[in-house]
This record gives sequence, structure tokens and C-alpha cells, in this order.
Amino acid sequence: MLTSAALTRVVGAALEEDAPWGDLTSTTLLPSDATATADLAAREPGVFSGGEVFEAAFALTDPSLTVDMHVGDGDEFAPGDVLASVSGSARSILTAERVALNFTQRMSGIATLTAQYVRAVDGTGARIADTRKTTPGLRAFERHAVVSGGGSNHRFSLSDAVMAKDNHLAVLQSSGADLASALRDALSRLPHTTHVVIEVDRLDQIETVLAGGAHTVLLDNFSLDDLRTAVALIGDRATTEASGGVTLDTVRAIAETGVDVISIGALTHSARALDLGLDVRID
Repeated sequence: MLTSAALTRVVGAALEEDAPWGDLTSTTLLPSDATATADLAAREPGVFSGGEVFEAAFALTDPSLTVDMHVGDGDEFAPGDVLASVSGSARSILTAERVALNFTQRMSGIATLTAQYVRAVDGTGARIADTRKTTPGLRAFERHAVVSGGGSNHRFSLSDAVMAKDNHLAVLQSSGADLASALRDALSRLPHTTHVVIEVDRLDQIETVLAGGAHTVLLDNFSLDDLRTAVALIGDRATTEASGGVTLDTVRAIAETGVDVISIGALTHSARALDLGLDVRID
């Protein structure tokens, strides 16, 4: 969720990083009273995300600038489309330009990649979800972009849900306790509203983690045959989630096994920034 506090904090830090003592080029070369209009133009097709971030970059630089958005987050666009326009002080526009573009290009790239995965599983009932493999400090922005592309968000942070992976289970089992009993004991101390996700990498672990209280069973790097077997075995006793090495070439087959959710780290850690530009028109 993009809150006003997150927008101010993150975009403000980016602007300070880019112009810690002002924009030396613009203040040296451009008249202080020069005005301009700049268009955010698409150089390639995609799905847009980051409108609020784009606006914040200019508003925090100079509140007198006027930003008109011509598309909304989640809208598709074609090469040559004008996605937004900003008018006012030429110095201010050029000072904020790079930060505004960096965020919008990155977020639109994530939204575009997510939309490709969502289209690939259309009709299967499977949801495409992100992971915590995000750029430090930019998680809220990147996860917003996933939603813009039609995807779903996983837990936002370590504080939001229990998600026990192989390393957690290894440490838990090192005490010699029965895993199902140890899980039940640990989870009994949680509020009843807390969601519990337990990762397994073998079919023979499923009954144990279900007995231990898993609400979601995360099937990590399962073969297609094992995914089908796991989905049938779990039935309606828990949500099924597939993860590990998912690509655009494989996601459809994974979805057709019947899993409820497919989580994909590549949505955020491997998305390519889209080619967007800010074209200035002199008033």
C-alpha cells in the first residue's frame, strides 16, 4: 500500500540523493523564470504503474508544478503514448526528471512482467503472487506495481505472518521433538488471526505440517507430477502454493496442477525497467 508517508519518505530521500545541494546544471544554465511542459512518453508497450510516485517527485521538488496523469496504474499503453504531462518551472522539471523516471520505469517494468504471468495462467484459477525478494527500501513501491499488473501480494514483512521454511524446520527439529507436536506447541502461542505458511520439499512432509497447523502448504520446487499429487492429498485442508524456479515458460503447466497460488520472486528481483522518456516542450 502506497501511503503518503511512504511516498514522502522514499521519494524525498531519492531527490536528496540526486540533488543534495541543488541541481547545478539547471541553476547555472537555465533562466530562473523559464517555463516548460514535459510529456512522459512510452518508447515501448507495457502496463503502467507509479502515477502517485511520479506526481510526488515533482510536488516535493516544487509544489507549484502541475502534473496531469493521462493513464492510471494498471492501464496498458503502446509506444508513443503520452502517459502524463508536467508544466511549470523548467528548472524544477529537469531537477525532478530522473527520479520521477527511475521510479516509473522500474514500477511499470514490474507491472508489465506481472501482467505477462497473469495472462499466462488465465482461466486456471491460480493467483500470481510476489515474494519478499524486493529492493531494500522500495518494497511498498514494487509490491504496488505487482498489483498494478494484476498480481497479488504475499506477506509484506516478517511481522505479518508465520512462514516456516526448511531452515526454520531444521532448527525446530534439532531438539529431537516430533515436528507436528513442536509446530502445534509453537503456533498455540499465536493470535488466532495469524496465518501460518509451512514450506515442504517432499510429499512425505505434507501430513506432518497439516497436523502441525499449516493454513498454507508451500510446495517448493516440486515436479508437476508431485504438485498434482500434493494438491489431491491436501484437498481443502489448506491453501496450496507452488514456488521455486517459476518462469513464463513453465507457469501455465504449474497452474494447471490445481495449486491455488504461485509465488514468483522474479516479479520484483528480475523485472526489466521499461523505456519511458520525459520529452520537454518549451513554452
